[in-house]
This record gives sequence, structure tokens and C-alpha cells, in this order.
Amino acid sequence: MIKRYLGIAVAAGVVLAAAYAGVRWFSAPHVNGVPVAAQGARAVPVTVTAAVRKKTPVVVEALGTVTPMASVAIKSRLDSEIVSVHFADGARVNEGDVLITLDSRALEAQIQAAQGMVARDQAQLEGAERDVRRYTELVAKNATPITSLENAKTQAAMYTAAKAANEAQLRNLRVQLSYATIRAPISGRISAATVKVGNFVRSADLQPIATIIQTAPIYVTFSVPQAVLPDIRKALAAETATIQAIVPGEERAASGVVAMIENTVDSGTGMVAVRASMPNSDELLWPGTLVTVQVTLREDDAVTVPSAAVQVSQTGTFVFVVKDGKASVRPVKVARVVGQESVLESGVEVAETVVTDGFLLLTDGARVAVRGPRAGS
Repeated sequence: MIKRYLGIAVAAGVVLAAAYAGVRWFSAPHVNGVPVAAQGARAVPVTVTAAVRKKTPVVVEALGTVTPMASVAIKSRLDSEIVSVHFADGARVNEGDVLITLDSRALEAQIQAAQGMVARDQAQLEGAERDVRRYTELVAKNATPITSLENAKTQAAMYTAAKAANEAQLRNLRVQLSYATIRAPISGRISAATVKVGNFVRSADLQPIATIIQTAPIYVTFSVPQAVLPDIRKALAAETATIQAIVPGEERAASGVVAMIENTVDSGTGMVAVRASMPNSDELLWPGTLVTVQVTLREDDAVTVPSAAVQVSQTGTFVFVVKDGKASVRPVKVARVVGQESVLESGVEVAETVVTDGFLLLTDGARVAVRGPRAGS
């Protein structure tokens, strides 16, 4: 019973102390939402640093998607059987590599037949040309009628045309034979083969045998608000726009440059599509991956402070500026945040000292005691 009463008494004391502190806080004068220090209060230990002016990047962030520059569906141009597959599923292939070999025995036989026809035409043409020469001599001696010469010339022209037609057919068959060996038209990553050795493929098949996607270089496509479009266009003209694509879970980032800006703004969303070209020689970016894109437009000289120094009140953002051993509230306007630093448009001058830690007991006008070395001094 005594312990119960003792616990109730302790709880009541805590509540009264909290209420007293609250009354003191609300009754104290405030500046920009921060209570003003009472006279004679002890110094508050704080950590400070100096505001500096330096070049800071102007960065636009967006969510992007990795898209291939080229994608080729591998299909057969012949109706034939697959006799060999020369790639592993998902492997990297180079332009010109042999991928598929088809059965070409029928085409080879047709080529041999066409070669025989061309040889026959050549022999017949040579005989007709000899007749033309002989009849030409006889006509000159008036030993034969002119009709015989004309008939010989006609026969030679017929054999010439027949030879040309058979040679064209031979060339066509050789082109058809080249289709029996399917090669990679581009370099990239190949998908799994949908058919294997022994399957019969047709030129009319809708499903490709495999698909090759170019992975290096590769595109990263993202959208930005139309408000930043003028800055991006200026950066492109000045050749200062650079891209970094950050893959979730990866410590490395891929670098590239802006390749193009879409020629229209989406009237429904107010966004414009931008495409960046990434070398991607190490294949860090994988097609279809969602990435965080950071577009660095330029570098500007600006006053910066650690982001930890910037506080938020009911009236906006502010920092505590330390001068002559006292802290005072200074409203600031933050232009952007770069890493762990905030770039200020106004409110703090270069070399002014701001508080970065120790805000719990800090009030406007409070005396402060700097602890530790002054960073940036």
C-alpha cells in the first residue's frame, strides 16, 4: 500500500513539473516560433560551423527506366530444320557471331543444278558465237545468204539471255543458302532460345527464335517537369549537362550525357521525356530497371551550411547564428539540398557561425558555450 501511494505521488510530481515547464515555455516571449532566452540563464553547450561560399552543383532528380537502344528478334528466312544452336541462353553475343545453323542440303543441290545450267548455257553460247564468226566471213565472200548470219546472231542472243537468267537464279540460291546460317546482327545480350535442335522453323513463324538486346551503350529514359526544361536546354547548349543513374542496391553509379529531349510536353501531366545515353560498358544498367536519375545542370557559387543547421518553425526555416557568445534566430531561404549541405539563397553571409548541434535547450538570445573544435574555422 505504501509503495502504491509512493508511486502515485511520484507520478503527480512529474505531471506538475511538466505542466510548470509548459506554462513557462508558452508564457515566454517567442521570435519566429522560437522562445527567447530568459535573463541570467546559463550558457548552452553547442557545436558550430562557419558558412562557406563554394561551387555547388544544380541537380534535378527524377525516376527513370533503362531502355535498350536496339532490340532485334531473330527469325528464320527459310522453312527448314535447326541442326545446330551455337549460343548459350542469356549469353553475350557479338555482331557477326553464328547463332543458328539450318539444314541446307536441298539448297546446295539446287545450287549445283543451277551451276550445271550456267555451264550448259556457256557452251551453247560459245558455239553460237563461232557460228556468227563463220557466217560473217562467208557473207563477206558472198558464199552464204545474209539470213544465215542473222539466224546465228539470234541464236547467240538467246543463249546469252538464258545464261544471264540462270546466273541470276544461281545468285538467288546462294543468297538463300546464306540464310541457313543465322548470325547476330548486333552485339548484346541474347534471350533464351524458344526452339532447339531438331525443331522445324518457318519464315512465317510469329514467335522469334531468340531476341538480342543491345546493352552497351544503353538509354535511360525519364521525365522532368516543364519548369526545369529551360535549364536543361541551356545546359545542353553549354555542354554542361551530365547524368548519373543510381541503381537500387548498388554502390556504384552509371554516368552518361543527355542524348535528346522529346519534342512535346505532355499537356496532361506537364512533364517532358528526356533520354540519356549511358556507355554501360560494365553492364551495370540492365534493361527494364528502375533507376534514380540525377541531372547535373551546372555549378553555381553559393553560401552553404550543413543541413543539420537548418531548423523549421511555424514561420519557415531558420538557423541559429552565434555572435559575441549569443545565439540569435536568423530566417533563411533554402535554395536546394546537395548531399549533407543546404544551399542558401538568403539569410546568412559567408563566414558567419551557425549552430549545428545542441538545439534542445537553445533559445533566441541565449548564451552559448562552443564545445569541441569549430568545424570550418
